[in-house]
Amino acid sequence: MNPGDRIRVERADGEYEGVLLPSSTAEQLVVKLDGGYNVGIDREGSDTTVLESDVYQIESAQDETESSAVTFDEDLPTVALISTGGTIASTVDYRTGAVTARFDAEDVLRAVPDLAGRANYRGRVVANILSENMEVPIWQDLAHAVYEEIADGADGVVVMHGTDTMQFSASALSFMLDTPVPIVFTGSQRSADRPSSDNVMNAVCAVEAATSDAAEVMVCMHASESDDVCALHRGTRVRKNHTSRRDAFETVGAQPLGTVDYDTETVSFDGEYAERGAVELDVLPDLDPDVELVKFTPGMDPAFFDACEGKSGLVVEGTGLGHVHTDRIDQLASLVDDGTTVVMTSQCIDGRVCDRVYDTGRDLLDAGVVEGENMLPGTAKVKLMWALANADDVAATMREPLAGEITEESRPWSA
Repeated sequence: MNPGDRIRVERADGEYEGVLLPSSTAEQLVVKLDGGYNVGIDREGSDTTVLESDVYQIESAQDETESSAVTFDEDLPTVALISTGGTIASTVDYRTGAVTARFDAEDVLRAVPDLAGRANYRGRVVANILSENMEVPIWQDLAHAVYEEIADGADGVVVMHGTDTMQFSASALSFMLDTPVPIVFTGSQRSADRPSSDNVMNAVCAVEAATSDAAEVMVCMHASESDDVCALHRGTRVRKNHTSRRDAFETVGAQPLGTVDYDTETVSFDGEYAERGAVELDVLPDLDPDVELVKFTPGMDPAFFDACEGKSGLVVEGTGLGHVHTDRIDQLASLVDDGTTVVMTSQCIDGRVCDRVYDTGRDLLDAGVVEGENMLPGTAKVKLMWALANADDVAATMREPLAGEITEESRPWSA
């Protein structure tokens, strides 16, 4: 009896039938019922029968790439599923009740039966972490993995990722890759073991987006609290704006690129996007990790800026149009003089930095601080890492829109 087998479990208190999932403990069976819910069942006192072996026909390939594949249908597109961990690829440890990142790409296919028949799948595990543990080398590994899957013929890529830092990873791949096919990040706010889980709909919509015509790095997540539509956000303009709502992700400063209707499986786009096949595949994975993001607040200890001495880059999340306390300007000027690229962004959710309006802003420009336009602070940090490693003129590159991170004009989009 192995994960993926369809089983029947008979106990004194009832009968359960579904697909066997991996369990975090030897004492428990985890079964995905036909209604979509997962249940944990004590092995002791259970009479278990295998009804069908490996119902999703997943074939493991035990090699250094930790990859897997499912049986191919020539009439379907090929989608590479790349797992980094996170809630969408997690299960519940029935000993502690805590959610733990344990699933690999094979387990995602078993846990989301609705993916069957939509595409041919190739699975690949880059990491198995909660996203707060994401680090720059994993971004680089992820970029290489996506590049290799596309070079090997994938018609689209879905990256399973934890939601807490998904926007950073999506930004990183937006700068590191020129892609002729869609690259779609997705995750879930609530694990598959919860009745309100969003994992199935997000995964299904992400696969639909990965076979669409938009060759962009996108984030696909619930557009509302209901199970109706997923929004497709550009990877450099998206932000997680709620800790737990299923529609936590929003595009800042613009409208989402498009939507995926869950019921009709229709992918629609509302604005301009890079079309499939418009660019040649390329990867520039070098990043300079020696970049910090510091949020200025009233009364902030000057030591926060002093600690950035010797750094390659610093992104400041300033107030309003991009300001800091007047007494901090000389500190930033000193950093610039010592070779640190300092980029100013705003802690406001929306709007553009403009340091030409007030004296403070003009003094910051005179100090050599680079205006970050309307880049999100996190996106600016990732872009600065990339620019320091790849650009001849870092300041000019930071002011130039490369992957939709800077919009032509700032507009007060209504919700």
